Amino acid sequence: MTSDPFALPEGTRVIVTAGASGIGRAIADLLIAQKARVHICDVDDAHLSDFKRAHPTQGATKADVSKESDVARLFDEAKNSLGGLDALINNAGIAGPTGNVEDLSPEDWTRTIEICLTGQFLCTRLAVPLIKAEGGGSIVNMSSAAGRLGYAFRSPYAAAKWGVIGFTQSLAKELGSDNIRVNAILPGIVEGPRITNVIKARAEQTGVTYQEMEKTYLDRVSMRRMVTAGDVAGTILFLLSNAGRHISGQSLGVDGNVETL
Repeated sequence: MTSDPFALPEGTRVIVTAGASGIGRAIADLLIAQKARVHICDVDDAHLSDFKRAHPTQGATKADVSKESDVARLFDEAKNSLGGLDALINNAGIAGPTGNVEDLSPEDWTRTIEICLTGQFLCTRLAVPLIKAEGGGSIVNMSSAAGRLGYAFRSPYAAAKWGVIGFTQSLAKELGSDNIRVNAILPGIVEGPRITNVIKARAEQTGVTYQEMEKTYLDRVSMRRMVTAGDVAGTILFLLSNAGRHISGQSLGVDGNVETL
């Protein structure tokens, strides 16, 4: 083990889903800066192109994690580019619809669950044999503060994120004897376009200004501020580092203590 407890094991090989923008890009950038070898996927061509320009020696695949064929292709390409796998970051997700439950469409519900929860299963089932072959490693699943609190008018998203926590804790028990650590990250209000759109939709639904709704959101956070994508990435780096080698089955909030949603 390296003398620096916060260092990644040398040559750590990582797949990051939805890694071309937002939190995923922050995770990929930080891991690459720490000398990890990274392969990402994303569905956005422009963001994928930007990632490839910034990191021409790293791998990237256009893939929708809710589609089994896309996930199979992602792992085929990742195996070729990485030669093995030490960690999987199940980051891909969508905000889902905002609305009263009786007004939500089954299609919106299904799409949210497919991307936020089923996508993690599809990636994990292919990652686990590869990580086992290396003698162990780490899986980090992206949940949310909504996964411990519930979220009125965002029921598909909250349901998926609660599911992620159950999936994480089950895998931690199942895979611990194989030296695979499994944890969930629960971001709160993260700066960026996704939360801007969520706040905007909720403001329009309730007939208040964006600024008023933003204050309502921040008043529910003990520290009265949003977190950044970099804050989330730093926590994941810790979990993958030697310092995190005995942490498994945990749901770690990176949220300034969201009190309610």
